[in-house]
Amino acid sequence: MIERRDPFQAIADPTRREIIGLLSHEALPVNQVANHFDMSRPAVSKHLRILEECGLISYLKVGRERYCQAELSKLQVVAEWVIQYQNFWNQHLNKLDSLLKKESKNQRDE
Repeated sequence: MIERRDPFQAIADPTRREIIGLLSHEALPVNQVANHFDMSRPAVSKHLRILEECGLISYLKVGRERYCQAELSKLQVVAEWVIQYQNFWNQHLNKLDSLLKKESKNQRDE
């Protein structure tokens, strides 16, 4: 049984974000994923294991080859978290913009 980790843990690391980006285009054999990185194969395997534990990738066995494929729908929880803060900052920046425009208008009217 795979321990489920938090997807935020997976995307906290730039290498894992790069792996997700790489796999978002197509499923790739594990060796081909490893070839994209200047690190040891065990280090890449550790990143892949964490991504799998977070549910962000899965494996598909084709013959003797194991393909990694992105499970991008699992990033929905991250997207929802980002959207709430995006909305917060948009509201505050819109208020600031209004205040600055009002201040600018008041200065022109003086």
